[in-house]
Amino acid sequence: MVTTPTRGSSRKPASKPGAGNAAASAGGQRPSAPPRQPRAAWLVKAKVLLDRADGADREPSGFSYYLILGSALALTAIGLLMVLSSSAVESIAEGASPFDLFMKQGLFAAGGIILMLVLSRLSIPTYKKLGWPALGLSLALLVLVFTPLGVNVNGNRNWIQLAPGVTAQPSEAAKLALGLWIACILVRKGPLLHEWKHLVVPVLPVGGLVVLLVLAGNDLGTAMIIMLIVAGALFFGGARMKLFAIAGATAVAGVLLLAITSPNRVARITMWLDQSCDDTTGLNMQSCNGLFALASGGWWGVGLGQSRQKYSWIPEAHNDYIFAIIGEELGLLGTLVVVALFGILAVAIVRTVMRRDDPFVRIFGGAIMVWIIGQAFVNMGVVTGLLPVIGVPLPFISYGGSALTITLAAVGVLLSFARPDAKRAAQAKKVQRA
Repeated sequence: MVTTPTRGSSRKPASKPGAGNAAASAGGQRPSAPPRQPRAAWLVKAKVLLDRADGADREPSGFSYYLILGSALALTAIGLLMVLSSSAVESIAEGASPFDLFMKQGLFAAGGIILMLVLSRLSIPTYKKLGWPALGLSLALLVLVFTPLGVNVNGNRNWIQLAPGVTAQPSEAAKLALGLWIACILVRKGPLLHEWKHLVVPVLPVGGLVVLLVLAGNDLGTAMIIMLIVAGALFFGGARMKLFAIAGATAVAGVLLLAITSPNRVARITMWLDQSCDDTTGLNMQSCNGLFALASGGWWGVGLGQSRQKYSWIPEAHNDYIFAIIGEELGLLGTLVVVALFGILAVAIVRTVMRRDDPFVRIFGGAIMVWIIGQAFVNMGVVTGLLPVIGVPLPFISYGGSALTITLAAVGVLLSFARPDAKRAAQAKKVQRA
């Protein structure tokens, strides 16, 4: 917390109004005003409230570190359990082991946790050095999608073949790399950010390039999340709301144009507006059967593993619509637990970001929070019928090795930001015991 120094008796009295102007006139030069820093009033107010709530005058407890770690691991465990429950039936029908997808997801979870622990030990200067290399590597991987290594899945060309039966989705890595790069750029520009052109260039052109590469693979959902990451980074970087109004209107117009030029997307939007489930054999099959699953779950659910909608009624039940299976098997209570864990994660990230004075932590951590929490909100909104069907997985829970690994890597970054508080708290406890 920043404190105001006490006035001393030897302090010189303030000069009279106009004295400075007279001196400037006598010298023939007028002193230039310091560059105006971008300020977000809500950031200052939020920091004051968090300081009061956390007791900024006391030693940090490191509580946020364990909240981030605990909520992320809990969501990952729930995801593994639900992937097993929702995929076992179809795996058996295809002649494979009921543990097939569960084992694959478990391997990616183990790799993601190892990567999370490694990244949690890196320092902020190290992250700043990785900004440009991470962006370059992610762009190269996005381009590889359109080479013979690219794989087309359900009309989307957003995967590359790493080995027989092993694919990766470069757009997931691009989310983390783009957030890191934007934080590096905005911090380096520093005092120049009060000028809109320094906020826009080169952030929006590079962000637009990443979005275009993802859209070229016909993945509108992931492109929208990347737009959200760019907007979140600029927001925490102190961009004026006028810039968001212009950029937001442009983005909405572009999304609507892409939607109305695709017959499939127009049909999905029309069915979403209709909200009719009289016929569930068309494009509304996923959305309507997802609502049926949530309704049949009731308060307490039909029991773990007892879902009926996963018997081919909901296509890819272990993926984008896994939240519906949670609602059917574990009921409203199970869905509220998932929502609460995401809420705990969001609060812990805000506590971590707002307690650090480093703008790099604020921008990068804020971008990660907007990405994970925003994507979770979009997925839940789609499953509950609040939004039209968009192919966006539920972080930590939906099946997908690339998404899980990169999301856990992002958690590792957040842990590295929260680790100093936890370390100081541990040292303070050792001193007290001694």
